[in-house]
Amino acid sequence: MMHLPQDPFILLSYINTQLRDFYPTLEELEKSLDVHPQDIERALAGIDYHYDPKRNQFV
Repeated sequence: MMHLPQDPFILLSYINTQLRDFYPTLEELEKSLDVHPQDIERALAGIDYHYDPKRNQFV
């Protein structure tokens, strides 16, 4: 399992960059990083960011 940034704003930046540059979906990113599904979504929901599949980013 990959160690992700603990600060939610740094996590947001990291995840959106990964989605933009390397992964066509959040599911593929989670599988690749070996992150439990919804862990990223829960962490970013805490700062009121939610995944938009059409944009493939958290907004």
